[in-house]
Amino acid sequence: MSNQTLIQYFHWYYNEEEKLWQKAANQASSLKEIGITGVWFPPSYKSTEGANSVGYDSYDLFDLGEFDQKNSLPTRYGTKEEYLRAISALHEQQIMVLADVVFNHKAGGDELEKVPVRRVAAENREEYTSEVFDIEAWTKFTFPGRQGKYSEFIWDKSCFSGIDWAEDLQETAIFSIQNQYGEGWEDVPSNELGNYDYLMFNDIEFRNQAVREELKRWGEWYYQTCGVDGFRLDAVKHIATDFLNEWLDHMKAKFNREFFIVAENWVEDDVIHLRNYIDLTAGRMQLFDSMLHLNFYKAGLAGDQYDLSKIFENTLIESHPHLSITFVDNHDSQPLQELQSYVDFWFRPIAYGLILLREQGVPCVFYPDIYGAKYEDKNEEGEDTAVELVSIDSLPLMTKIRRDLAYGFQRDYFDHPNCIGWTREGVSELEQSGIAVVVSNGEAGAKKMEIGAAHAGKIFIDVMGYRPEEVFIDENGWAEFYCQAGSISVWITKGI
Repeated sequence: MSNQTLIQYFHWYYNEEEKLWQKAANQASSLKEIGITGVWFPPSYKSTEGANSVGYDSYDLFDLGEFDQKNSLPTRYGTKEEYLRAISALHEQQIMVLADVVFNHKAGGDELEKVPVRRVAAENREEYTSEVFDIEAWTKFTFPGRQGKYSEFIWDKSCFSGIDWAEDLQETAIFSIQNQYGEGWEDVPSNELGNYDYLMFNDIEFRNQAVREELKRWGEWYYQTCGVDGFRLDAVKHIATDFLNEWLDHMKAKFNREFFIVAENWVEDDVIHLRNYIDLTAGRMQLFDSMLHLNFYKAGLAGDQYDLSKIFENTLIESHPHLSITFVDNHDSQPLQELQSYVDFWFRPIAYGLILLREQGVPCVFYPDIYGAKYEDKNEEGEDTAVELVSIDSLPLMTKIRRDLAYGFQRDYFDHPNCIGWTREGVSELEQSGIAVVVSNGEAGAKKMEIGAAHAGKIFIDVMGYRPEEVFIDENGWAEFYCQAGSISVWITKGI
């Protein structure tokens, strides 16, 4: 019996001297020790900036840091050999590995082609602002450094539905490529900006059957080469859902195994978009619960004005807990990123308690919350800004509690706007299991809660060390548990 806990093993500005693949291999046993069961790695293949690229401007999916392309052999995170070694080291610790898959776009084409296009309005992609005309665009990918190893497929203008740069005009705009696959953009889940098929770079044309088959071949090659346990799918709301369903079904059938699949569909306004996506994909994928993250963000800003009893409202975990990947922050929401919505530091331990110590969802912790991070970038005003993200001292303790003690029937006490709690009754197979959690975003608080008659006569203590009391469980399995102001207390059996 084991609770799953994932870690996003990178952040956007990873800049440590030790390359990421090497660090992961060296830290594998430590990750297991704190209860991590799965690692989500960043994109492992060569991107446009070579060794300087975070990885989401993907160039060659078959170059895992093996070929001299884009002015480097390794990627930002290391070489192919180091990547495979990291996967092996994690597998030795029974930790699954999720690979980041960027299917929406390619970048950094090798050759120019003459491409028929129409300009579209940036705020309404369904509105054309020109007739058809030709531009020269970087739409041909020949991967000269790889020279056909692993795949001889050449990407050209028939493989893309849109592009944002006309080389001959030296113009940035959104150009709809006019091809044989139908008028306009593909049918995608998001109707933001009219149609959100186009996101960035060279938008991949999934109506081209040759493209679909090549990406299936790549999936086969990648799994056979790397042996990963699942995939994190990037930017799915911009991708034709029928292709992703087809790709996942192909991988499952080809290898006769269930891959762990989590998709990124960043939603900020209404959870209905996440729920609709689950319907479109018939539950094939788990989704990151971006709405829960935003509730955490708002709660951190509002302090005691936020109603904690409503923290799970309008979230995916509320309706689809078995398909919800919960998180506090990620590389898109961290400071200085476009979607910056970083949860305030005082609320971060509370937010982690809400995802790690409850029954619902699969939590994903963020790299800087374990290791810390320091970096610089420009802010929205273009000013150089230094950021330090401090690690959360209590986080490894909470991940261990999740692994060892957070089991059994859950009773919720979400009956006050500033003080909430819950208990986990524990299970007979794990004799010491069972916890009580109290959270406050205001004054110090207390909750009278039932933890189950099996705990009658036991003494519980706050393992976080914030409250000094010893709590006695009465003959009916009830007790009053306490919490400091603006804090979280986790009560466990004394003497564990």
